[in-house]
Amino acid sequence: MDFLLWCLTLAIAGFTALSLSTSTRWWIRMWDFPRLHIFVLASLLVIAAAALGASTAMILILAACALYQGVKIYPFTRLARPEIAFREPDPGQGAVTLLASNVEMENTAHNEVADLIARTDPDVILLMETDETWALALQGVLQPYSTVVSHTLSNHYGMIFATRLAAHSAKTVFLTDDQTPVLLADLKAPDGRPFHFIGLHPRPPVPGEDTDERDAQIRTAATLTRHSDHPVVVMGDFNDVAWSWSTTRFKHHGRFLDPRIGRGLMSSFDARHPILRFPIDQMYVTRGIRIASYDLCNGIGSDHFPLKARISIDGPRRG
Repeated sequence: MDFLLWCLTLAIAGFTALSLSTSTRWWIRMWDFPRLHIFVLASLLVIAAAALGASTAMILILAACALYQGVKIYPFTRLARPEIAFREPDPGQGAVTLLASNVEMENTAHNEVADLIARTDPDVILLMETDETWALALQGVLQPYSTVVSHTLSNHYGMIFATRLAAHSAKTVFLTDDQTPVLLADLKAPDGRPFHFIGLHPRPPVPGEDTDERDAQIRTAATLTRHSDHPVVVMGDFNDVAWSWSTTRFKHHGRFLDPRIGRGLMSSFDARHPILRFPIDQMYVTRGIRIASYDLCNGIGSDHFPLKARISIDGPRRG
């Protein structure tokens, strides 16, 4: 039993140590994801080790790992103070409903996505992993939208954007060399106040796929935001957890606020596995964006839960 406990202790210590690195190697960055799982396992092992009379060294190592992981995830629990106070729009202030969803390219439940769009009636839609099959299946429900940007791909990185708001511009661009499009749009709320919308879906850390391009795309989006004269909303499947060093850096450089802080993890992936779930679908806003609500939607047959938010624009962003 002592040998098994030491093996688990050293494994947890090793995974925790790897997550301290800023390396972009996929096999290092992947340990950003299961912080909650490591925290729970380390905490349970502390109790087990103490009950079995294990060595003080083992208990201290496990306790240190649990404490470190707990500090990282604490802001994304309901115990923390919210970073943004949710407020309804003022009278006459136009509300904007946003919907972002990774539909999963192989998902054949096209009607569920179409029903979600019809039911929520969003003003702004960002759909990811869309190929030509998805574009054709959703053509009817997207027809009423005055602006539709369709960048379909068969490699899981297609994107469809639609809005009924006045759009000065809306286009997909490539911020890095990984050939994953980024959506940039200059929009006006119903009351005429302008804001920028950015849609992201970079590649995840998987075998053979380090995070250089993902991190560069997220960093470049933050740079665009920093120099914006108007409030900014960023949504999408970041393929990165909210507490990672790369997302934290993005948040700092773009001067973003996270509506999830103080309200729970809101883990969106994998929708099919209730235990192995991580908060990788995200929304960030700058000052000047007022949030009335922010939630995960019910499943749509995809491995991701959709995100829905209702916002309003308070005015030009202040420095």
